[in-house]
Parts: sequence; structure tokens; C-alpha cells
Amino acid sequence: MSVPSASVRSRSRRDAKHGVDPHVDWRRVAYHALVSRALDDVEEATNRNKATIPREHLVLYQFSARGHEVAQAIVGSLLDRPHDAAGAYYRSRPLLLSLGLSIEDALASPLGRSGGFSDGRDIGVVCNLPNRGCPVVLPMSGDVGSQYTPTAGWAQSIAYYRDVLRDPSYAGCIAVAFGGEASVATNGFWSSLTVATTLRLPMLFYIEDNGLGISVRGDMQTPGANIAKNLASFSNLLVRDGDGTDPAECARLLGEVVDHVRAGDGPALVRLTVPRLSSHSGPDNQRAYRTDDELAADAARDPLPKLRDYLVPAALSEAEWGALEADVQRDVDAALEAARARPAPDPARIKRFVYAEPPQAGDAEPFGGLRPDELQALGGTDTPADGGDTVRFAEAVRRTLRRELEVNPKVLVFGEDVGVKGGVHLVTEGLQRQFGAQRVFDTSLSEEGIVGRAVGMAVAGLMPVAEIQFRKYADPATEQLNNCGTLRWRTANRFAAPIVVRMPGGFGKDVGDPWHSLSSEVTWAHGLGWRVAVPSNSADAVGLLRAAMRGSNPTIFFEHRSLLMTSDGSARYPGDDYVLPFGRAAVLREGTDVTVVTWGALVHRCAEAAGRVGGSIELLDLRTVAPWDRERVLDSVRKTGRCVIVHEDTLTAGFGAEIAATVAQEAFWFLDAPVERVAVEDVPMPYHPVLLDAVLPSVERIVAAIERTLAA
Repeated sequence: MSVPSASVRSRSRRDAKHGVDPHVDWRRVAYHALVSRALDDVEEATNRNKATIPREHLVLYQFSARGHEVAQAIVGSLLDRPHDAAGAYYRSRPLLLSLGLSIEDALASPLGRSGGFSDGRDIGVVCNLPNRGCPVVLPMSGDVGSQYTPTAGWAQSIAYYRDVLRDPSYAGCIAVAFGGEASVATNGFWSSLTVATTLRLPMLFYIEDNGLGISVRGDMQTPGANIAKNLASFSNLLVRDGDGTDPAECARLLGEVVDHVRAGDGPALVRLTVPRLSSHSGPDNQRAYRTDDELAADAARDPLPKLRDYLVPAALSEAEWGALEADVQRDVDAALEAARARPAPDPARIKRFVYAEPPQAGDAEPFGGLRPDELQALGGTDTPADGGDTVRFAEAVRRTLRRELEVNPKVLVFGEDVGVKGGVHLVTEGLQRQFGAQRVFDTSLSEEGIVGRAVGMAVAGLMPVAEIQFRKYADPATEQLNNCGTLRWRTANRFAAPIVVRMPGGFGKDVGDPWHSLSSEVTWAHGLGWRVAVPSNSADAVGLLRAAMRGSNPTIFFEHRSLLMTSDGSARYPGDDYVLPFGRAAVLREGTDVTVVTWGALVHRCAEAAGRVGGSIELLDLRTVAPWDRERVLDSVRKTGRCVIVHEDTLTAGFGAEIAATVAQEAFWFLDAPVERVAVEDVPMPYHPVLLDAVLPSVERIVAAIERTLAA
């Protein structure tokens, strides 16, 4: 812990004399606990008196922290290093207040006012705090348990900055994941616990157990309703259990676990029991599932009276406590008035920050990703170098990863089997030997953990490149992927997490199946905030992957299995600085009679089909589907009057439907024939080659579609 100020040291000597833990700034703890309770009073009164409160001042989603305040405020007082971080959840406002959240912002965010956590874009308790040079609260999401793996990613970043980049400011820093007892049943909790313990990360799990996940009791979340007891023999984990309403016990246990993690002795978990003194949320009525005796027992455990009894008169006199309460009431009243005076968010700005964009006056630099000066130093050119050797697709990706690892010390490459083995597709073969296991490393078998950790690393300023072995295997990480895509928008550009997720998929050479051969790129085109690259050849793979790794947006980089397994996508290496902008389609063949639009491995089948047809075919390779080159497609269709769209995804709601709808809307009067789509019928990918050939768009099917369109 840092050395306290002279005033704190003086108070500590007095506190020690009177039996109060001298290592805690108790006035600070009491102030923030009282403020949190006062804010709950204001919000709950607002919800109870809707008829007398102007509607624009209502808190539409209210989650009380009653009963949780004191222990959280103590934790906040212990987070005092410049790179400490917390992964919070919806009852964490006491923590945020103790880490610098203004009372005005604490009220304005639930009111949906301008500014605050999200400028009115997200629920007021979905919090964040982009402190620079001070403890940061990572941007949380509305999903229970989703805070754990990004916090583990931040903890791993602390170790990387400290041990590999040799930055002394990270020494002793920790990451703390906050959660309730219900969250210990989630994938995120167990994934992050596995990572933290196997890697001995500087991470603290803070579990506040109020016995209820809405209405479900704790014994439905973990056997015996005590996660600390169940984890007592977990390797590489210090476990402590105590009463979260007892100030002295909280201070002792929290001081112990924080000191343990700061000392580099590995992760710790502390479970503190607390009462839930309000319903789960504003609309909930806990009397429907709790007895009067249970409610009375919780009320008797209110930590605020216990805090007062602990401090008065041992550390504060009656007059000092009364003055503190008066200060709190004054500050909350002033903040409420200021929060209500804030304007509603500007609807004209609602489309901003889905992606990174040039800053405007008043925009803050987002917390996360590479700094602008770092991106500028990396540079790049969209002109390919001459004379490159011909490389296959897998070698092109490997060479690009190698180069970026060489020139950017913040690049990390990881996933299941990417290290010693070099990946199941051997794309990362040799990279760990060259750059070491701290930069190219294997992970446990948890896609939630892979992507969530990447998010935490990116927020910490690193450039994580995560591999998901096959597209279908990304499904367990859908929550983290979706949250990452909307992170910049949800925080109104306060945070960003530009990760790269390499995702092989699609049919293989003469083989397919429902698990390894899924493409479904439309899923991520629909994932707001994501860029999606589907290169058809080695040169484009180099340029798009480098653009992703030198960019400011999260990117899905789709590596087609057929291209990884064959020489179909071979091309000349375009150079170590080649960067291909997203949203720029390639015109592979110019023509005047029909436009064929495709991407990925089917580009090669379309090229063969175009050579078999007598008409003048214009062949476009989209290269990226988010964003996609609308104007180039529309210009081509306006010239040819006909359009055939070919893709590997299933027909219904595939990305081809979006292109067809755009063409119909924007170029209808130029069309001389209906728009054709050639895609996989609405069945999963089959295993036997005969069945696979029956569903994939073949050259013959593509030729037939072009000829039908020409004849119409």
C-alpha cells in the first residue's frame, strides 16, 4: 500500500490508540458509504412518488446498494496504485464513489442525463470510470458475470507491462473483480478463476454474498451457498470469508487479501456476507419471495449503524459524525440539483462512436487501444511492394503476425494450441519460439476467457490478437464479442477495446461438418461495432490483418479453411508495411453484362465460372463485409444492369440478402433482371464429400445463375 499523507498518519496513530484499524481512512469510508445510502434514498423515493416527480427526472432502472456500502468503500480506499483496476457490476456505486465518481455523475447517469457513464446510452448502473494515472473502473456490461474475464485480462496486462515491458509503475498493481454470489455460477467467473490461478495473476475476486440472485437462493448458485468454502482447496488461491457488515473484520480481511495480491503471491478470493436491504431492482418486490422474519433479520444487519458504532467515539466524536452527515446531505442535495439541470442527451449524436472516428471539439481521447502517436509511428501504405515471393494463405498470415510482433511490443498472440503446437492450422507455427511464451501463448479451453481477456488487455493499451480455432467455437464467447463491439458506443467514446479475433471456418478441402465448417459471417456483420474481413487471397490477408492490428476498432478476421488447406489463395507477398483499408472491394474482372459479387473462398469458384460464360462478366471481391463497399457494388450494377450474389453462408438472412436489398433499393431502375443469389441451402454443412458438394455453390451452379440472369 502507498504511504499515507501526514494527516492520515496522524489520524492512524489516534485510531490505533482507540482500537480502530489505523490502515483505513475511516472518514473517507464513512463519507462514501453515507453518500451511497443517500443516493439510494433519493432514487427509491423517486420511484415511489412518480406522480409528484416530473417524468424526465425518473430513474427508469434502479439497483440499490443498500447493505453493500461499507465493505465496498473500504476496498476503494485500498485501491491506490496508478494501474489498479476494478471490474464492477450493478451494485458497485459505493466503490465508484470511493474511486472518484462525482455525486453529480452518480445521479445524472441513472437519470439518463448528458455526460455520466454513457451520455444516456446505457442503463445508469452500467458503470465505468476512465481514470488516467489512478485506479480505473473497467466498462461493465449488463450481463451477469461478464466483468470477470476482462478483469483477468487487465491483471495479465499488469504482469506484461511489469515483467516484459519493464515498466516500474505497474509494480504492485492489482485488478479486482466485483460480483455477487449468483455470479459465481457463470462461465466468466470460472474461466477467469482458472486463468488467474494457473498464471498466478495479480487479481482479487471480491464476492459480496447477499444470499439472493433476484429471488433464487445462494444454494442454487453453488453447493452449500458458500463459494469460499467450496474453493478452500483450490490451488494458487488465497481464500478468505467473513462478515461484510463488520467494519473491523472487513478491514482486516480486505487488507490481508490486497496485500497478498500486491506482493505477487498470486490471486485471492474474499467472500463477504452482506444484507440486501432493498428489492433486487426498482420493479422487483422481494416480499413476494421473502418472509417478514427474513427481511427483519437483514435490517438488523445494516452495516451503517455498525460503522457508526465502530467509529464513534473511537475515531470520530458525535459532533464530527453529525457534521459528516450534514456534509453528505449538502453535497447530495447540490449534486441532485445539478444533475436535474443537465440537458437530455443530444439525439443528433446518437450515431457517433459506433466505430472510431476523427475527433471533434470536446471529444475526449478514449481509454484503451494503442495511442494515436503509437498508431502513427507504425504507419503503413496501401500500395503493395513489387517483387514479393508467392506465399500461401497460412504463410501470409504467419508472416504478418511475425512482422507485427517485431515492430510493436504491445502485440500479443494467443488462443488454444497457438503456442508450442503452432495452432491446429499451424498458422502460428514457430512464433512462440521466436518471441517467447509471454507474447505468444496457449490458453485454457474457454472462448469466453479468450475473448474477455483480450478485451481487458485492449483497454489496458495492448494489441491482443486472439485465435478461435473454428468459427463455431466462437459461440460460447458471443456475450463478450457483442459487448466488445458496442463498448465504444455504450461509453460514449470513454473506452475502446480494439481487439483482433482470428476465426477460421468454412468448408475444408473435400471435407465439411456442422461444427468446423460454419461460416456465418453475417453474424458479425450484424454485430454492431465490429469490422469483418473475409479475404480471398494471401495479399489481401496481409493487408487486412495488418490494418486490423494497426487500427482502432475490434475486428473479426475470417480465415477460410479451404484457403488454409490449399494453394487457391496464393499470391505475392505485398510487403511488411502493406495496409489494405476496410470497405474497399476489388474488381477482379471488368465487364458490362452482369455483376457478380462474392467474397472468401468462393471468389475462386466465381472466377472459374466467369471464364466459362460467354457474356462480359464484372467480378467483385468484397474482401470485407463490415464495412462493405456499397458504392462500388452499386456503380457496377448501374453499369451492367444485372447482379448475381454468391456466398457460402446459408441463403436465408445471409449477407447476400443485405446486398440484394441495397441493390433493389438504390439501383432498382437500372436493373434489367431480378437479382440472383447463389448460396448454401438452409441446411448445416454435411460431412461426406458427396453431401458437401450437394449444398455448396459449385462452379456449375454459379454458371447457371449467371446464364439465367443474362437471359432474363
